[in-house]
Amino acid sequence: MAHYFSEQPETASRPGSVTLVLPDLHLRLATDRGVFSPEKVDVGTRVLLETVPPPPQEGDLLDLGCGYGPIALTMAARAPRATVWAVDVNRRGLELTGRNAEANGLARVRPVHADEMPADVRFRAIWSNPAIRIGKQALHEMLTRWLSRLTPDGVAYLVVQKHLGSDSLQRWLGEQGWQVSREASRAAYRILKVTP
Repeated sequence: MAHYFSEQPETASRPGSVTLVLPDLHLRLATDRGVFSPEKVDVGTRVLLETVPPPPQEGDLLDLGCGYGPIALTMAARAPRATVWAVDVNRRGLELTGRNAEANGLARVRPVHADEMPADVRFRAIWSNPAIRIGKQALHEMLTRWLSRLTPDGVAYLVVQKHLGSDSLQRWLGEQGWQVSREASRAAYRILKVTP
């Protein structure tokens, strides 16, 4: 079975596009089958983008699980001097993110496969609508891997559906030694703030 978290989606390509309208920006994004939420910007992603404070204006930022790029491009538009790393395992999504960044004039977005990310980069902010459906163990491994790359003053914002385990994830993150709080709750989604 093909998943949006497959490296090479087997789903036949069927290009499309979506529009992301936020109070401060308007983006047209190319999409395709085989990536996360290709028909519309996911509600959780929208809740995240409408809720979190502006990202740091300089340094390295991370969109973990970028899909076709709505979070990465929003970060880049809101922090034009920062470098935004758009990380995913889905090669189709990474290619779309690159095209969408170019089409929207956001030159500081860097789409990169999770296994090809330079090891020395540390992030001042991580924004993510994490792939909960990869399973609890894989999710925990992914979050441990990337949250450990926050700078000492860095902050991560994760959006998680309540019925997909946001409260248990919040507890688990706390048990691992992270400072974690619920920043917002809207439309059955929680925004978790995580700091070292």
